[in-house]
Amino acid sequence: MTFTTPLQQDAIKIMLLGSGELGKEVAIEAQRLGIEVIAVDKYENAPAHLVANRAYAIDMQDELAVLEVIEKEQPTFILPEVEAISISALFEAEKRGFHVIPNAEAVSKTMNRKNIRLFASETLGVKTSGYKFVKTLDELKEAGEEIGFPCVIKPVMSSSGHGQSIAKSADDIEASWEIAKEARGDASEIIVEEFVPFDYEITLLTVRNETGTVFCDAIGHVQKDGDFILSWQPMQMSDQALQKAKDIAKSVTDGLGGRGIFGVEFFVKGEEVYFSELSPRPHDTGMVTLITQSQSQFALHIRAVLGLPLDYTTYGAGACGAYKAKNENKNPTLEIPDDAFTDKSYVRIFGKPESHIGRRMAVSLVLDSDMKRAKERALEIVNSISDN
Repeated sequence: MTFTTPLQQDAIKIMLLGSGELGKEVAIEAQRLGIEVIAVDKYENAPAHLVANRAYAIDMQDELAVLEVIEKEQPTFILPEVEAISISALFEAEKRGFHVIPNAEAVSKTMNRKNIRLFASETLGVKTSGYKFVKTLDELKEAGEEIGFPCVIKPVMSSSGHGQSIAKSADDIEASWEIAKEARGDASEIIVEEFVPFDYEITLLTVRNETGTVFCDAIGHVQKDGDFILSWQPMQMSDQALQKAKDIAKSVTDGLGGRGIFGVEFFVKGEEVYFSELSPRPHDTGMVTLITQSQSQFALHIRAVLGLPLDYTTYGAGACGAYKAKNENKNPTLEIPDDAFTDKSYVRIFGKPESHIGRRMAVSLVLDSDMKRAKERALEIVNSISDN
């Protein structure tokens, strides 16, 4: 492949539809290869806006607005990076000859929990927890009784755990119904899932293009209210369970097709592996790869998009802690102690223009041969940070 400088007329150009902290790292990796980056989001000064060649703030769910910026910039590749986006615009862009990553159909299936669950379980026969989809409170009550308690209740489209809750009994159903309305995406339909008493959950980063499929080491993670607070790599698990996860991940990603990285989530109980969700882009839990791999998930994503080899080296055990804002501020500042920065630890600040209580603003990253120590130190650093 021939690379050119970003200002040349025939330069490769990628457009990020969604410009948060994940998109920012993708933009940085693209620019390291001389690729022109156009960052688009719903608000000004999103993290990837700060490092892109050009930036736009538009209504991401407005088909005409999305298509207008695509036609204006004529990107080589379009990389959707958020759930709340006009899917119809992506299908239309493909009709017009633009290359959507991984492809519009895959984005349509994976951005909506109903689509990907039906595709995985009914089309591919992948093992999942029991589930039902509902649209009304009465249907939710019926589904709760049918699925059984506790059960997990989520909007069909949301991100970072917004709108997700666990109903421990029928008395919690109405509260869960209200919580589901907090979704960032589409709360017109809700999925009710059987609660799997899993031993642990993992993300298996699966990278594919014409050169083949590569799996990163499994990532373990802890979530609170549906959003990760700690992730680590590698997750210790049996060879049998890991192979099952790889087989499922390859089956689903092969079924979706296209290029790029996929964050495939699983619940694991003993040797049983249950498919949970899939993101057709870098995954928040995968930020740990910034310190554990020679090629992070973001670098691998760009390599996959460009059709480059997907080889990389692992540096060892590492952990990533998420810092969430404790205050509401415009132009927030973070106070981070000097000892967070060592030869084996550092902090990545996203540069978001506003902080809201619970909004992820930064991550700590720690490399250590002792995984327990790495996790403890990642959380120690997070707990030492403050915002104002």
